[in-house]
Amino acid sequence: MHDAGPGPRTLTVVRQEASLGAGRDLEFGLELLARAKSGEIGPTLRLYRPAPTVAFGQRDTRLPGFEAAAQACRDNGFEPLVRRAGGRAAAYHQGTLVVDHIEPDPDAIAGSKTRFGHFGELFAQALRRAGVQAAVGEIPGEYCPGEFSVHGTDSARPAHRVKLVGTAQRVVAGGWLFSSVIVVENSAPIRRVLTDSYAALGLEWDPATAGAVDDLVPGVNVEAVVDAVLQTYAGHATLETASFSSLGA
Repeated sequence: MHDAGPGPRTLTVVRQEASLGAGRDLEFGLELLARAKSGEIGPTLRLYRPAPTVAFGQRDTRLPGFEAAAQACRDNGFEPLVRRAGGRAAAYHQGTLVVDHIEPDPDAIAGSKTRFGHFGELFAQALRRAGVQAAVGEIPGEYCPGEFSVHGTDSARPAHRVKLVGTAQRVVAGGWLFSSVIVVENSAPIRRVLTDSYAALGLEWDPATAGAVDDLVPGVNVEAVVDAVLQTYAGHATLETASFSSLGA
């Protein structure tokens, strides 16, 4: 799925059936990136439901309230971690779907900016397939704000929009990892932990922007979103499945 074309002819899809633990899940994505760079693995799509985690950005760690924010996460049952990518704190749990797309790419750095727009549109399309009025773009007051966030609109209240997908990217010479988190079910704990941690950090945001797919389309679950994501990807690449054990986690 390169920026200038429809993507690789073949993309290996791996379903990770259980979280490896909050920290290990993040680390494993970076290990797969290193293996793609070295040529050990080809284009790979890893899908999993994570343990309750708040991933802080590097800037968050420099704020005086960071330790209090990390404790607020623990108090809410979420593990605080610091990711290598930028942005602000983002929360996820087992009602979310993480999609890690890893590719070897000799020109990885050149495409890093356009990749955000490409994947934003891909995931908005997937959510529309699942019945969501989804679009790409930052909404006022959203947590971990980003130009290419994917949001959904409440059909009953068109003025109410919620952030549904946040994205982050790690680029190295020879490869890239594009990680997307889709909030599908059970948004209340995410709103709570973000409210407490952002208050500790002294950051302004609007808790009404934190929601889940099933807030907008009742009954949609993580498996339905997995199906929608894979159907959308199938329009760009030939998908092959492999067992998670094949990655040697």
